[in-house]
Amino acid sequence: MPVPAIEDMVAGTGLSPLIACSIDTGNQGLISFFVERWHRETSSFHLPVGEISITLDDITTLLHLPIVGALHDFQPLCTDEAVLLLVELLMVSPEVAMVEKGQCGGPYVCLQWLRDMYQPRCQTQHWTAAARAYLLHLLGCTLFANKSATHVHVVHLQALRDLTLAGRYTWGAAGLVHMYDQLNDASHSTSRQLAGYMTLLQVINMYFII
Repeated sequence: MPVPAIEDMVAGTGLSPLIACSIDTGNQGLISFFVERWHRETSSFHLPVGEISITLDDITTLLHLPIVGALHDFQPLCTDEAVLLLVELLMVSPEVAMVEKGQCGGPYVCLQWLRDMYQPRCQTQHWTAAARAYLLHLLGCTLFANKSATHVHVVHLQALRDLTLAGRYTWGAAGLVHMYDQLNDASHSTSRQLAGYMTLLQVINMYFII
């Protein structure tokens, strides 16, 4: 849970419902069953009972995330731009940011590194930087989880620059687009892994089965 001093900032982004969500990787057999039946052309599962899609209504019903609002235009980051974002928004030194970038091999940070950054920001009462670190970690564990399961892309900090404006974004739609992209990638015969929010996919699949 976030410390009380940043609770209002976190809630204002519309992302606080994710705090109560599990980050369990889910039932691998069930997930594989659905991935094998995903069709990129229709963005839907082709099952014996018919064609089924994950919709925005599913996202707002299960995750309680906003599905109406602005879509953030995430611009690709080079590693130097990622360092500048970390320095500006998380209040780390350029040296620390460079070391982390080098260890992650690109514009990513480790989730453990974010946890390590979060506590000092709270201790020094740099609440906005603490809230950004908390939210980036939350997004990396849920909506924008990647195949590493240990890193998150720094690009998502762009949407957390002004926390008073972050609540206007349609996080639910962004999460659904990310899930579609990961399912499209996993459906290739050469792919051996699925990224994305596995708990969401499992809950939706169980809902379909029921």
